[in-house]
Amino acid sequence: MTLTPGSGKVIVNNRPFEHYFVRETDRINIMDPLKLTNIENKFDITASVNGGGSSGQAGAMRLGLSRALVTFDVENKPALRKADFLRRDPRMKERKKPGQKGARKKFQWVKR
Repeated sequence: MTLTPGSGKVIVNNRPFEHYFVRETDRINIMDPLKLTNIENKFDITASVNGGGSSGQAGAMRLGLSRALVTFDVENKPALRKADFLRRDPRMKERKKPGQKGARKKFQWVKR
């Protein structure tokens, strides 16, 4: 993710922000750190995301943007921390256990 002084243009994976993130909630989620720090139209943002789903990528982009804003100006850190933008979402896919069909699903039990 790169922040360059500009007009507020956001490009994700070489595509415009509005075309990459179709859902309005994902776009709002990403722009929250900029709105909180009142610097919405001061930077051009270029990001590269992969893996996961669209909302997971939006959350990862929000975290990256928040961290970039903290490196830009340390005074943004308390506000971003209070809004919980500097925390990674810890939820992950549960691993498949041996002797089972999946993470939780078991094989069908047969008496005979």
